[in-house]
Amino acid sequence: MEQWEYKTVKYATKGFLGGKVDEEDLSELFNGLGYEGWELVSCFDTSISQGQSRDIIAIFKRRVFTGL
Repeated sequence: MEQWEYKTVKYATKGFLGGKVDEEDLSELFNGLGYEGWELVSCFDTSISQGQSRDIIAIFKRRVFTGL
């Protein structure tokens, strides 16, 4: 049976009131995790108000090898 481990990453947005995402920085973070074997499962934002995002929450998973 396959076993999985999970990682939750909280990425803070930038700007005085939040809501600004550095796409290059976020891509670098996600690509680094992908290189380590993590697969993005879900991604969502936490709202401040008026459609602005405070944080981006990303959930990753990767297979655990038990050596069997």
